[in-house]
Amino acid sequence: MRKLRSTLMLAVSVFSVGLAAQAQATRTWVSGVGDDANPCSRTAPCKTWAGAISKTATGGEIDNLDAGGYGALTITKSITIDGGGGGIASALVSGTNGFTISAPTGSVVVLRNLQFQGLQQSGSGGLNGINFTSGSVLHIDHCAIMGFSQNGINITPTSGAQVFIDDTISEDNAGNGLNVVGTASGSSGEVHVSVYNSHFPNNAVGVYAGDTSRVSMQSSDANGNAGAGFQVYASSLSATMSLVNSVAANNMGAGVQAGGGGAAATIRAANVSLFSNVSGLQTGTNGSIQSFSNNYNPGSGTPTSTIAPQ
Repeated sequence: MRKLRSTLMLAVSVFSVGLAAQAQATRTWVSGVGDDANPCSRTAPCKTWAGAISKTATGGEIDNLDAGGYGALTITKSITIDGGGGGIASALVSGTNGFTISAPTGSVVVLRNLQFQGLQQSGSGGLNGINFTSGSVLHIDHCAIMGFSQNGINITPTSGAQVFIDDTISEDNAGNGLNVVGTASGSSGEVHVSVYNSHFPNNAVGVYAGDTSRVSMQSSDANGNAGAGFQVYASSLSATMSLVNSVAANNMGAGVQAGGGGAAATIRAANVSLFSNVSGLQTGTNGSIQSFSNNYNPGSGTPTSTIAPQ
């Protein structure tokens, strides 16, 4: 009898582990007519991102079946969230962040074809559209972020990270369109952000790079912002931004601004166009703007040094 009882207990344990493994699928779905009590399968989708992520395996993917608002989300593992499956997939939030990425070292998070609406003009806006606090790699592809009371995209990881932003717009935010500030010292703590074909209009600052950030901008623009278009400011640890084939126009501050803090703040510019800003190029304490001598600046300011093309 004792042997039979042990065998039954072992069988129940194995069965329970099997059910737990089955509960997390590699691909799940959400729908505006779904229910978070569902298994999040294609035929029985969930209603929110938060409902689906708990049923999605690490490294898996959540897709949408139709257009809808699927709510705020905190991401704590490697995952892909793709809103391109059936119309606009959005997170419309008030008083909170849209998506927060707080994942362990080694995690890779992909956000694709998503819209984040912060309702900042309503008087009870969301905080940050995308708030990245930890993880190793973040991809933001084909996304639109708008109307947040803080920053559209806020990159402030507690250790080194790589962030890739492609074909994305971050606009009409009370804070910065893209805000990058590292919190760890040393090369291993640097935050590397690569931006391609993206747009940052009508924010406080279009793109802001702070301590330990290494930001690369290609084929992008920062127009009509309340302050600078592109700004690098380092308080205690150096920061750099590389600008290639980009535009800063109609900003109420400088088109390109470097320095003002206690550490080196450097901008390297190649084929950058500056039009109708309050000032074109501006440097402050510990700031430098290095030019490849092929930039267009009908406004004020000159580079602090020239880089010879190679």
